Amino acid sequence: MAAPKKGRRSPGGQGRPGRVLALILIAMVALTGGMFASGHTTPRLGIDLAGGTSFTLEAKNQPGRPNAINATNMNTAVGIIERRVNGLGVTEAEVQTQGDNHIIVNIPKGTDAKQARQQVGTTAQLGFRPVLTATAGVKTPEPAPGATGKDKGDKGKQDEKNGEKSKDDKSTGATTKPSGSPSPTASAKPQGRPVTDALKADEADATPGASASGKPDAKKDDKKAPTPTPAPGGDAAALQKKLDALDCSTKEGRAKANEAAAAALPTDMIAACRKDGQVKEILGPVAVEGTNVSGANAVFDTQQGKGWLVQLKFDSAGAKKFAQVTGQLATKQSPQNQFAIVLDGEVVSDPSVSTSIGGGSAEISGGFTQQSASELANVLSYGALPLSFDVVTETTVTAALGGEQLRAGLIAGAIGLFLVIVYLVAYYRGLALVALASLAVSALLTYTIMVHLGPAIGFALNLPAVCGAIVAIGITADSFIVYFERIRDEIREGRTLRPAVERGWPRARRTILVSDFVSFLAAAVLFVVTVGKVQGFAFTLGLTTLLDVVVVFFFTKPLMTILARRKFFASGHPWSGLDPARLGVRPPLRASRRRSAPVDPKEA
Repeated sequence: MAAPKKGRRSPGGQGRPGRVLALILIAMVALTGGMFASGHTTPRLGIDLAGGTSFTLEAKNQPGRPNAINATNMNTAVGIIERRVNGLGVTEAEVQTQGDNHIIVNIPKGTDAKQARQQVGTTAQLGFRPVLTATAGVKTPEPAPGATGKDKGDKGKQDEKNGEKSKDDKSTGATTKPSGSPSPTASAKPQGRPVTDALKADEADATPGASASGKPDAKKDDKKAPTPTPAPGGDAAALQKKLDALDCSTKEGRAKANEAAAAALPTDMIAACRKDGQVKEILGPVAVEGTNVSGANAVFDTQQGKGWLVQLKFDSAGAKKFAQVTGQLATKQSPQNQFAIVLDGEVVSDPSVSTSIGGGSAEISGGFTQQSASELANVLSYGALPLSFDVVTETTVTAALGGEQLRAGLIAGAIGLFLVIVYLVAYYRGLALVALASLAVSALLTYTIMVHLGPAIGFALNLPAVCGAIVAIGITADSFIVYFERIRDEIREGRTLRPAVERGWPRARRTILVSDFVSFLAAAVLFVVTVGKVQGFAFTLGLTTLLDVVVVFFFTKPLMTILARRKFFASGHPWSGLDPARLGVRPPLRASRRRSAPVDPKEA
C-alpha cells in the first residue's frame, strides 16, 4: 500500500494565510495613506448631494433647415453636449430632453459654470473662409454731408495707399502651417483694400490670360469671369456698407456681427469680426467645412514659442480641399493670402499662408490660454451640434433635498446593518466577529477607492450610488454565510474544525463566485444600457461586488484558517458558533470504519 505523500494539503488548503492577510492590510494602508496625502478625504459628490447649476437650452431652426428640430437631432445634440461636458472632467452631468425643443443640463458643484455654459451652448459650426479684405474693427465714420466726388476719390486713393501699406505688413508672418492672428498693434491699423477693389482683383485673377501679377495680359482676351456671388440682398457696395457699419470694438457689436455671420449660408460672403475685436473682415464662401475636421487637441508649443495652440486633423476629403485652398491663397498678397477660421460666425484666427499645406493637419494659434485652447479643441473634437440653442434659464441647484434623502438612506442602511449584525451574533456567535471584520475591511476599501476615483476619473457619489453601496452589504454578508454554512456542514459530518475549514472552502468558493458573477453581470448590463444617475447605482454595485470577491479570498478565508488553530474555535466552544452539540454532529464515519475488521468467510 503506497504511503501518503507528505506535505499534501487538503483541497482548498492555504499554507501561509498570514502572508495573504499582510498583503491586503498593506493595500488598505496604502489606499488610506494616499487618500490623506492627496488632500482628498471625502468622495466627490453628485449634483443631488452637493448642488450645482442647471441650464435649460431651447433649440432653434437653422437657416435653410426649417424642419431640423426633430427627435433624431435632439438626441444627437444630447449625446454631443454630454461628451463636451464630460470633456471638462465632469462625469455626473445630467443631460436630457424636455418636451420637443428643450434640453436640461445639470452640472455638479465644483465645475466652472461659465465654462460649462459656453460648452453646452456653442453650436461649433466651423468653416475655413478666404479673407477678401480687412480693416480696423471700429465703425467707419460716414462721410460728411456735401462731400464732393473729389473727396471720395481722395478717400479711395487713401484706402489704396493703406492697402499698399498692408502689403508690407509682416504681422502674421509666413508659415508652412497657420501660425496665428496678427498682433494687436498691427491689427489696429487699417489693412487691405475696399471691397470693390477686392472683388475686382478676384475677377482679374479668374480672367483667362491673366498674368502672375493678377493684371490682364493685353495680348489675351480680356473677358472677365463672373463676379463671386455676394451675400444675399447685396452687391459689392452693399458689402462695403455692411463692413463700414460693423463695430467690432464693443461686445454688443461683436455679438450682433457673429449672429448675422452664423446665420449665413456656406455659399455666402459675410462680414465678420475677429475674436479680439480689433479687425473686421469680408470673407468669401466656405472653402473647407468643419465637418472635415477628424480630430483636435490642445498642446503647448515649446519649440517655436507660440504658447498654447489647437492642432487639427482633417479627413481625406478635407485634407485635399485644405491643400488646394492654401495653395491658391499662397499666390496672393496680404490680406488675400489669409484664411479665416470661423467658429459660429466669429473669426477665431486669420493666419497668412505662404505655401500649400498638405498632410491633412494644421494648427490654430495666437493668444490662446490653456483653458481657451482646451475649450476650442473640445467642441471641435466632439462635433458640431445639429441645432443651434439659446440658454433660456440658468439656475443654481441646492443640495437641501438631496441631503434629506441621503440622511434617510443612511438611516435605512444603518437599520439594515444593525439587523444583519443582530442576526450574525445570535446565529453565528463567535463567527460574527469574522463577518463584522470582513464588512469593515470591505467598507474601508470601498470608501478609499471612491475617494481616489473622484480626481482620477471624475466619479461622483450620488443617491443611487449610495443605494448601490447599501445593497452591497447584503451581497457581502451572503458570501460569509455561504462559507460559514459549508464549514458547519463539514463539522456535522464529524470532521474537526481545521479540515472542515479547508474542505468547506472549495464548495463555498464556487457558490460565491457564481453569485457574485451574476450580480456583477447585472450591474454591467445596467451600466451600459442606462444613463445618468442609474449608472451611478450600477457602477457602485459592480465595484462592491468585485471587492466582495477580494475580501472573501484575501481576508475572510485566511482569517478563518488562522482562527481554526485557536483553542476557542478548534475546541468548539459554545460561544464560538461551532459547538458540535448545537450542530447535531453524528458519530464520525471514518472512525466506525476503522473499528470494523474484515470478517473471515471460514469463521462465518
